Amino acid sequence: MTMRDPANWMLSEAIDALARAERMHRQLFQLQRSQTRAPAWEPPLDMIETDHEVLILIALPGVEPDQVEAVVRDGALVVAGRRTLPPELRTARIHRLELPQGQFERRIPLPPGRYSAVRRFARNGCLVFSLEKEI
Repeated sequence: MTMRDPANWMLSEAIDALARAERMHRQLFQLQRSQTRAPAWEPPLDMIETDHEVLILIALPGVEPDQVEAVVRDGALVVAGRRTLPPELRTARIHRLELPQGQFERRIPLPPGRYSAVRRFARNGCLVFSLEKEI
């Protein structure tokens, strides 16, 4: 494609942008192999540390906190569960399905230290894990 033809140049730029977006989407929701389970996807997260706690916000819209396994092991929080379509949507005509479904698992290395309590709750489409620091 030559730079003289604006239509070809614009098409080429659009295709490159779509390819970059697809690569980023695959990286964000990477499949991984768990030792005990089927392939799983990794939900995106934010981790914030204060003087008293470590907060981990995991993007899991539609997943109830009590349906998620969470354990602190070997200096990491391991979070696992399943995201499924609600029963009322299983017979619906789906036009787009971008949020991953199925088994998920994420191993999150924690900052050094000891944690005395782990609380979990849902807020704004995220599961929030609060790990209280031992002082």
